Amino acid sequence: MVQSIERAFVLLRFLALGPLGVTDLADRAQLPKSTVARLLAALENERAVEQEPASGLYRLGAGLIDIAGTVAPGRNLVSAARPYLLELGEELDEIAGLSIPDRGEVYYLDQTESLSEVQVRDWTGERIPLHVVSSGLAVLAHMAPAEREEYLASTLEPYTARTMTDPDAIRTRLEQIRSIGYVWVYGEFVEDLHSVAAAVLGPEGAPVAALHVHGPAYRFPDPDRAHDFGLAVARAAAGLAAQLNA
Repeated sequence: MVQSIERAFVLLRFLALGPLGVTDLADRAQLPKSTVARLLAALENERAVEQEPASGLYRLGAGLIDIAGTVAPGRNLVSAARPYLLELGEELDEIAGLSIPDRGEVYYLDQTESLSEVQVRDWTGERIPLHVVSSGLAVLAHMAPAEREEYLASTLEPYTARTMTDPDAIRTRLEQIRSIGYVWVYGEFVEDLHSVAAAVLGPEGAPVAALHVHGPAYRFPDPDRAHDFGLAVARAAAGLAAQLNA
């Protein structure tokens, strides 16, 4: 039962980004098509999703939208963050993304598109451990101390030769992140992929999300603009936080 609920919410998160068919949903959620079809049928019965007659694609339904409408305007994280992502993508000329913390990982909710001929894959729907990506480190830096220490006491797996796994070294790094407001990661999750991120903080200072920008190592970042890029991401995260916390 719990697993079905979790899977249903995964499908709803994808549908929040736009209408999708069963096959696309199954691919993104990494679930069997039969499972996705069964979950969609149940969600459709509850009016949480509906199928477009012309295209056959599924979208969020009126029942779910009615519930969401009781939440204060601007609380829809994906829609609220989208303008900031588009602005960052244009300013830094790379792909910008949104993620949320989820049980020791970051879950990627949204990502802009790049006009470059050399594309970076779409990470939407992926879950990545906190210590290996910039968005995860930004979140980890602002977590409650007890929660942060619990994570650092767990097994920290390396993803590349550059992945930082020593807890003391990570603690020092997290202090720097809190001081400057952003973090760069150079090839620590994927070789030759660099990223910069900043946390979106709630009213009590806890991280509710992170904004990041990433691109291939050969072109990102311009060494002379790395600090400016970091500040741009930090400003965008602060702007989104102010909007969500208003």
